[in-house]
Amino acid sequence: MTDHQPSHTPRSLIVSFYGAYGRGAAGRPAGPLPVAALIRLLGAVGVDAPSVRSAVSRLKRRGLLTSGRTADGAAGYGLSDAARQLLDDGDRRILGRPATRPGRGWLLAVFSVPEEERHKRHLLRSRLSRLGFGTAAPGVWIAPAHVHEETRHTLDRLGLAPYVDLFHGRHLGFEPTAEAVARWWDLDALARRHHAFLEAHEPVLRRWARRRPTPPEEAYRDYLLALDSWRRLPYADPGLPAAVLPTGWPGVRSARVFTALHRRLRDAGETFVAGVLDRGVG
Repeated sequence: MTDHQPSHTPRSLIVSFYGAYGRGAAGRPAGPLPVAALIRLLGAVGVDAPSVRSAVSRLKRRGLLTSGRTADGAAGYGLSDAARQLLDDGDRRILGRPATRPGRGWLLAVFSVPEEERHKRHLLRSRLSRLGFGTAAPGVWIAPAHVHEETRHTLDRLGLAPYVDLFHGRHLGFEPTAEAVARWWDLDALARRHHAFLEAHEPVLRRWARRRPTPPEEAYRDYLLALDSWRRLPYADPGLPAAVLPTGWPGVRSARVFTALHRRLRDAGETFVAGVLDRGVG
């Protein structure tokens, strides 16, 4: 787990773009987006054309993008069904930012993978970690109960469901839950990630708070960069109960900053996306 603000890679920015604007982009029916338009749209956040093409090819090999033709017959790329499910799940966590309510309890993932399939054990651990699970004991991972549906979708999609049992329960002791949570998650590292997000994007929010009107291309650029930084955080920090977090937890502030940027910039950015798609090659 890194403690600094991660760099924006072409592949990550493309995923963020499709999440924000690529599912029926700018009020249009969902479908392939022209390659030339993707190059123009990613160029606005500093990604050159060869990097866009390379990243799109990798995402296609991973089964997240599919090639096709636009209504005008141009070559383009759209989301696969698996990618659409992934992004729909992400909306609930990234945009909704659910916090665990008292009494909701915990989700336990207990797994056992045969030795001859140990590569799946590594994949399973990696995916549970990405979903925000902490490690309660060897082979026993824990997360707030509200991640249940997304966990089921992820395990089914990756063919890992046969190796895992999921349980919903309450923590009954013997340590106070706050002490247990500090053992299951690296809260210091999570706090540093929130502070890094704030350092990068809180000044952006302050600048926009003083500006009227909202230039679409600038709004698009700042929003996509903020989204690309933010969308990792609700997975590393899955919305742990406030009662078990340190006083002054920075996740509360970073969530407010992203939400304010989303409300201020997202729709103006869509205006820029629509203009690029209307122009075709841009």
